Amino acid sequence: EFLVEISGTTVTITCPLTEGNIKWERTGGATGTEEERKYIMRDHDSSAVKLSCSSGAERHELYLNARVCANCEELDALTATGIIAADLLITLGVLILVYYFSKDRKGKAGPSPASRPRGQKMQRPPPVPNPDYEPIRKGQREVYAGLESRGF
Repeated sequence: EFLVEISGTTVTITCPLTEGNIKWERTGGATGTEEERKYIMRDHDSSAVKLSCSSGAERHELYLNARVCANCEELDALTATGIIAADLLITLGVLILVYYFSKDRKGKAGPSPASRPRGQKMQRPPPVPNPDYEPIRKGQREVYAGLESRGF
């Protein structure tokens, strides 16, 4: 397997072949210097490169699509874990502070400008029925007496 090392804008690729005269071939416009098993690309512009190293009949190919930048810093796993843990602890601390400060203020709220008396809930009376759908009661048949069935 190839070993790829990136430091700033310099990319160093180590060929898996160990013996013989190693020859490097590239496509994609990347220029670099060859030092036996290593191929070094200085000021790499993050473009895709296809490299191959060969020694005699053996040949290994690599497609490299690495993003590089001049002032990047590598962050190891321990530092990233520490940052996440510290963020979680700070968030938990803020939650606890907000909880304890809001707990003491529940009974101390002043009267609001549009406050209503807190008594029993007043029950609303049922809605007034529509007089057009009033049920027929005994003794009131004359209201509906003028309605006769019509044949269409």
